[in-house]
Amino acid sequence: MSETTEWAIPEAARPAAGDCAFDLGRALSSVLALRSEIPEDAFTAAILGTERAGNGVMIDENGLVLTIGYLITEADTIWLSTNSGAAAPAHVVGYDAASGFGLVQALGRLGVPALELGSSAGCNVGDPVILAGGGGLPHALKARVASKREFAGYWEYVLDEALFTTPPHPSWGGAACIGADGRLAGIGSLFVQEARGEGIASQGNMIVPIELLEPIRDDLLRFGRVDRPPRPWLGLYASENDGTIFVAGLAEGGPAHRAGVHPGDIVLEVGGAPVSDLAGTFRSIWRIGPAGAEIPLMVMRDGAPREIRIASADRSAFLKKPRLH
Repeated sequence: MSETTEWAIPEAARPAAGDCAFDLGRALSSVLALRSEIPEDAFTAAILGTERAGNGVMIDENGLVLTIGYLITEADTIWLSTNSGAAAPAHVVGYDAASGFGLVQALGRLGVPALELGSSAGCNVGDPVILAGGGGLPHALKARVASKREFAGYWEYVLDEALFTTPPHPSWGGAACIGADGRLAGIGSLFVQEARGEGIASQGNMIVPIELLEPIRDDLLRFGRVDRPPRPWLGLYASENDGTIFVAGLAEGGPAHRAGVHPGDIVLEVGGAPVSDLAGTFRSIWRIGPAGAEIPLMVMRDGAPREIRIASADRSAFLKKPRLH
């Protein structure tokens, strides 16, 4: 995870106002620095830490800020700060594990405009974009769309199509991906080694497309989560190598850990169907039923196959709930 420190992007790598068909200064002022504190006994504390730093984007005039969810998951304290130095506390509005988006509400007026939502669909491979963190022009980077493709994350996460940009931004978490039209095309999520895909070494960032927000926005505002049956979660950290899916780690106390799955197990089948890629493995798990469904896995351990039946769970049940304000 990225962390904001005293740094600046070299001037030659920053966008120039004269090259933009929109008000660059106004757009950058909508991007905020975000810091959060998480209790030491939180479920995600051991993996994501108890102090997290990144960015968020003001998306409406009432102080609603869009960020990447891992920055605010289980947070009990959140602070937002503007490029001019104004700061305000905030609270978690909602988090969606499927998209990775998180929403927070500023609890004070920050005096910055909302950035209009755009479309990642309008960003084609090779198109210029701006990756912007809180801090204004010194934290804004000229980038290009390197690829658009499916993305699967080891933490039971799949996007049908993500944006990949290059070069990488040094503070990617929650950064704004601003399209050539000056609108928000997505939110920065990860640093990746292969932004172009197909084994081509090209460091960059994975961007969650902004289109994933509108279908869930009202639910997040009303319920803090999407109003549909949650997906089955196993707490299984999987990895893919040459068509082989293996267990790289486990969430301690999670369903897979309790069922006896071991790190190093090779996943052969889900529900009786062979699996050979990470996205397909997770989709096979999700097709079996909602959270609580029993998930049969066939794994290879010590050269012998064995079936393990896992009582899946709702991921959010393991997380601390936001405090009421």
